This record gives sequence, C-alpha cells and structure tokens, in this order.
Amino acid sequence: MKTKVAGLFLLGLGAVAVSYAETSQLKSLPELMAALNAGASVRLVVHYAKCRLVDEGKEVPAPDAVGGMGLGTFEYFARQAVRNEKAYLSASQAVLIGHPRYGFIIDYAKFSINEDDEVKITVQYLAPQTYEVKMEETFFTRVNDGRNDGGLFLFLER
Repeated sequence: MKTKVAGLFLLGLGAVAVSYAETSQLKSLPELMAALNAGASVRLVVHYAKCRLVDEGKEVPAPDAVGGMGLGTFEYFARQAVRNEKAYLSASQAVLIGHPRYGFIIDYAKFSINEDDEVKITVQYLAPQTYEVKMEETFFTRVNDGRNDGGLFLFLER
C-alpha cells in the first residue's frame, strides 16, 4: 500500500513538473500580442514588491505579494486608435474575495501594458452591494524580460 501511495505521489509531482515545462515566458508586448493573435492562452503574474506603488499621490513601499490572472478578455489599441500616443493592451478582472480587513469585497485589477513594456496596474477593493471604492492602489513596473527587474511576468501556456 505504501508503495502505491508513493508511486501516485511521484506521478503527481511528475505531472506538476511537466506542466511547468510547458510554459514559456513572453518578454514584450509584441510577443504577447503574437501569442494572443494566435489564440494562445497567456497568464499574467505580478510580483508587487518589484513595482513602484503610488498611494494617494505618494510613493510608498509595495507589499511583498504576488497575484496573477489568466488573460482571457483584453483590448489592444494601436497608436492613435483612441488618441493614444503609445500602442497598449488593457485587461482587467474582478473577483469576489474574503478579505481579513474588509470582509467580502470585489477585488478589481486592471493591467495596462504599453508598447515600451511600461506597465500600470490599478487595484481597487469595491463594496459588493454599492461598488463604493474601499481601497485603491496604483502600481508601476515593466514587463520582465529576463534582463530587467520588472514585476510583471507573462507566460504562454502550452
């Protein structure tokens, strides 16, 4: 019995290792757009401690936290498509969470990635019944290309 359980455990570890091996890092907005235009699945992972956090107009230390989301719905705007100087991709997600300080809250995150790989992340906590903003933070970083210390990682899922 122990051998069977150990074998299943090792098989599970192997499956996890294979799933990690089947992702690759995208290192720029053009690479991201090529993947999305090909219909690929992409995941965003942000390491907030690698970002600049601006709260109420002041730069403050960013939390040591990590967040992520699948990039399902997005919009891309070429230069001047909406009177924008730079091409950019925008994506957002809202999920209901249980927060230790705010109770049940809608956690809304919006990512904007410019053609120069500069990233703006807006995070808001919204009251579920009224959508009143309970907390708002704005983070700035770069797409991590393996050479910089950017806080946004983009992964192509295979």
